[in-house]
Amino acid sequence: MGGVRISIDLCEPARQQLKVKLEWKPRGRHQTWLMPIWTPGSYTVRDHAQHLHSLQFQQSGRAVSTKRVAPSRWTAELETLDPVCLTYTLEARQLTVRTNHLDPDFASLCLPAVVMLIDGERWNPHHLQLSLPSGWFGHVPLAKVDDGYDANDFDQLVDAPVHAGPFHSRPFEVCGHPHELLTIGEPPMGWPSTFKADIEAVCEAACTLMGTPPPAGDRYQLVIQLLDQGYGGLEHDHSSVLQFSWEALTKKDGYRQLLQLIGHEYFHQWNVRRLRPGAYVPYRYDKAEISDGLWFAEGITSYFDLTLSLLAAKSDRQTFLDDLGKDISHVLLNPGCKIQSLADSSREAWLRLYKQTPANSLSQISYYRLGTVLSFCLDVQLRQSGSALAYVLRDLWQRFGRHGKGYEPTDLLEAVEAHNKSLAKVLPTWLEKTMAVPINDCLNALGLQAVAIHSKHADVGMQLSKQKGRLLINKVNPDGPAEQAGLVPGDELIGAHDWRLRGLEHWQALLQGPEQIPVLYARRGRLSSTILKKKDPIVERWEISWDSGASSSQKELRDRWFAIV
Repeated sequence: MGGVRISIDLCEPARQQLKVKLEWKPRGRHQTWLMPIWTPGSYTVRDHAQHLHSLQFQQSGRAVSTKRVAPSRWTAELETLDPVCLTYTLEARQLTVRTNHLDPDFASLCLPAVVMLIDGERWNPHHLQLSLPSGWFGHVPLAKVDDGYDANDFDQLVDAPVHAGPFHSRPFEVCGHPHELLTIGEPPMGWPSTFKADIEAVCEAACTLMGTPPPAGDRYQLVIQLLDQGYGGLEHDHSSVLQFSWEALTKKDGYRQLLQLIGHEYFHQWNVRRLRPGAYVPYRYDKAEISDGLWFAEGITSYFDLTLSLLAAKSDRQTFLDDLGKDISHVLLNPGCKIQSLADSSREAWLRLYKQTPANSLSQISYYRLGTVLSFCLDVQLRQSGSALAYVLRDLWQRFGRHGKGYEPTDLLEAVEAHNKSLAKVLPTWLEKTMAVPINDCLNALGLQAVAIHSKHADVGMQLSKQKGRLLINKVNPDGPAEQAGLVPGDELIGAHDWRLRGLEHWQALLQGPEQIPVLYARRGRLSSTILKKKDPIVERWEISWDSGASSSQKELRDRWFAIV
């Protein structure tokens, strides 16, 4: 067959290495190939080639010289057009949803971090074969054939995560479409007896919201990696891969958070995977493409993932308000909201969101969080004119998503304008200006209000953590007591009030003392002292509460908003 044949050998899992082989018939004597520098859905340069070694290129059993012309690109010159073979080894020691992991328990592979893109072969068929240890089974959301898996092209291939191990998947169903659930790891207390039914309900709620069956049809694989720690997910056309902590499941909100994460990644079938910013149609695997639309891709999805549990009758109104309140609180309390606009947060994602530093946390705002809050305000104001955000999204799906056509910022404005002309005029201001989203106005329209909850402790203007027995400053608030005392992130607190500090509990106890705190600290190993002057407790969080004086029109609008669609 034409195209590219890929073989991945996982037979020595204790080495945590993948042995990869690509075979194809060249169409020209100059050959070029590259390793993608990023994973679609995770907007930062990861340079997957850093994990690669032992690359060899052969033709008819003879070695062919290669030249590395860029960090992730190679070339070779051929004498004939006989078939060629490219082999290399990859270290697989990073257990995230966007990288590769292999050990004697299981394999989790993200193929943009595994498979090279051969120039001239992108849109040709790709065939995948797996060599597995005895007793292992492969799980890949591609068309299964006798000797492996078939993909129509490179994009379809690398969009398919690979999992393998001594486990089987379980069936579940969404709107009559068979799906596949793969759980890697089991909580100590076991999964809830309603787990499968709850997943089905949340996924069907996504279909209800969009007014269509699942775009993936009968081929969808939901993978949940249950770990000791971790949280996150990555969407694909026919699957999603989630990581969740078993310990989180023991907490009050843990199970609901897992269902929200499932709903978030499942909803990406529509918004992000098929309804995409034009900058990502098609993907560029060799460079970072800036887009204004990431707030829509992730913010809209994050807003609706809060609604799906309510729509699926797996949550209640107060819980929905509590969850929305956490996002609103994050926005209102984040200093970066005054510095970075939502549009800039989207544009700068490649540089900042995935590369957190103490300074970044003070000068940027997540397009997930602020995007959620803006989506809430869009939804409320659309409902005031008799529409809803879900209807705007459905229109965009019909115009762009179901055809795989990328949208531009002007297309989003036109879609909003079709439902509310005045809203389309102010939306650019909400996106491009800081502190422009009318949170309180929209809460008031629903007969709700944001209530400030103050800390129980005096304000010292910094956040601490205990690391390897040391009490370290993680973050210093601008113009706060710690900054005024000359403390910076990374400083180690040694003592206060002439007493040795051995942990956060000691620090909290000593905060009860006088207004001025003599502090002994270490910076780069050198001891120094300063005086920290406490201030009154600050707002710790904001909560959404019901306005007891809400009018009948506010209550009526609120009920329509709670209906979601």
